[in-house]
Amino acid sequence: MRTRPLDLVAPALVTALLIGCGGSTPAPTAATASAAPTEAPAGRATQPEFDAAQDESSASDAKREEAAASAPDAAPAAEAAPPPALPVAAAPVAPSPGPAQSRATKAGAAPGADARVRVTGGAPAPKKAPAPAATAVARPAAPPPAVAVTAPEPQGSETYRDYGVNPVEDPAKDRLSTFAIDVDTASYAIARRKIMDGALPPVQAVRAEEFLNYFDYGYASPATGPFAVHLAAAPSPFTSGHHLVRVAVQGKRVPVKERTPVHLVYLVDTSGSMQSPDKIELAKKSLKMLTDTLKPGDTVALCTYAGSVREVLAPTGIESKGKILAALADLTAGGSTAMSSGIDLAYSLAERTLVKGHVNRVIVLSDGDANVGPTSHDEILKTIKRARDKGITLSTVGFGQGNYKDLMMEQLANQGDGNYAYIDSEAQARRVFSEQVGGMLQVIARDVKIQVEFDPSFVKSYRLIGYENRDVADRDFRNDKVDAGEIGAGHSVTAIYDVELKATAPKGEGATPVVVRLRHKAPLGSNTAEETLVKMAPGAVAPTFDAAPADFRFASAVAGFAEVLRHSPHARSWRLADIEKIARAAASSKGDQQEFIGIIRRAGALAHGKTNAVAVNAD
Repeated sequence: MRTRPLDLVAPALVTALLIGCGGSTPAPTAATASAAPTEAPAGRATQPEFDAAQDESSASDAKREEAAASAPDAAPAAEAAPPPALPVAAAPVAPSPGPAQSRATKAGAAPGADARVRVTGGAPAPKKAPAPAATAVARPAAPPPAVAVTAPEPQGSETYRDYGVNPVEDPAKDRLSTFAIDVDTASYAIARRKIMDGALPPVQAVRAEEFLNYFDYGYASPATGPFAVHLAAAPSPFTSGHHLVRVAVQGKRVPVKERTPVHLVYLVDTSGSMQSPDKIELAKKSLKMLTDTLKPGDTVALCTYAGSVREVLAPTGIESKGKILAALADLTAGGSTAMSSGIDLAYSLAERTLVKGHVNRVIVLSDGDANVGPTSHDEILKTIKRARDKGITLSTVGFGQGNYKDLMMEQLANQGDGNYAYIDSEAQARRVFSEQVGGMLQVIARDVKIQVEFDPSFVKSYRLIGYENRDVADRDFRNDKVDAGEIGAGHSVTAIYDVELKATAPKGEGATPVVVRLRHKAPLGSNTAEETLVKMAPGAVAPTFDAAPADFRFASAVAGFAEVLRHSPHARSWRLADIEKIARAAASSKGDQQEFIGIIRRAGALAHGKTNAVAVNAD
């Protein structure tokens, strides 16, 4: 579902896959886990401000002042504050792409080509690697105080990629913001688990768009066509003089009886790293839930990979559901991880039921920890792309922690035109595989791109919150050969911009600050895209934030929470206490929205060394 060229994605994936090739990694101690380096782009603060100023070392202060200077809307540096109550380890900072990289991407460079990878655990490595996606491994670090540290992991290492933070843009110089659609939700689920387990998530694990798209805001369905566009704006509750602009897309909902037949291949990682109950056993329960939603005409095949691959069940009609469930129940974990061979087998099974007009999808369930396979792991991506071109898509579902490879799971789904979810509980499994399963099983639009145009007569500056790894060159918006995102039935997509309006603006018929264009292809048939245009009227801007719709205000709280967790330099003065108040006032009675309020509160406590926050000294 991403737009990144294969030759630029492959090196980063090779790096991530080869990390474990030397065998098992000793479980890090609390000290070494907390001392794992965090590579952040230039211009990003190394620690969040949260609700109180933090006392840093002189080196960290210098970097923060430099970061603040590079962010036009950053708050002034706070005055000296008393030292925090608990000494904790902080990670060193290495350069990574910032605004310059984002602008280069808009000009046509590959998005994410110079992003950074974070790895916890492993052997020492140089600060700067020559590869485009640098890989860092644990090494001793100086212990300047910080608000909280990542929890010690029980085994192995975790890998995330930092895509940076979008820069502030001047519409007089660049009035177009273009990106591919995204419906992934894994980042929020990962962060939630970390926080509930007593630690703030790594900043690299926080992708703002996946926080926003985790929630159902109750957008109205389209009257006609595959989706509806909903625009809203109001003064920002975070930055005086700024406005937030929301661009929302709601896909049509398709009744089960009208759904296209689906042919699924479950590819389950049964390697030794999947042995814990929150991995293999939860994966089996998840697939049972998914199987229970299928209807006559659907088929399921099952294969596994560990030290070797195995065809457990040939394509089988859902009429024989008992046979499918029995095969799932017999799965056990053990051995090393030959992911590449497993994907080859999964696609060979998928080709047996490849029917034009039906949905053909491989679903990979894994912790992403692949340590045995071909020397050239870019062959995995080539295989996925070839299958995608035939009409076989691939989705990924992640499990577990400690050795979790977010980077691997995200990029497999990117190349496979599928979606990426993370399961940490039976409740989350039910959400993904039962309540919202239509989005996975029924595609309503392909290669969906969004282009938002800001009129410089109205708008002084704008910044897109999130979607850094979905950036599309403006000139490629109408290039139908450029791969983009896929929308499933019932999917919604939310994007929020931080905008500074001009004091005076044109009036009269046709005057509009924002124009949104969507381009998409039909799920089947022609590869020529259709284009939709929607304008925002000046009168659509709410006079105050409190006067804005509740769904707008709740989405604003979600975006603000992601900004603080990922240490955005634009959110240095934003307070978690204020974000919690916004969420509390706007949340519906839905369980996930009510849970979100508690997550914010717990993150605030962790930031101040309370409620089981981890605080250790580095050696």
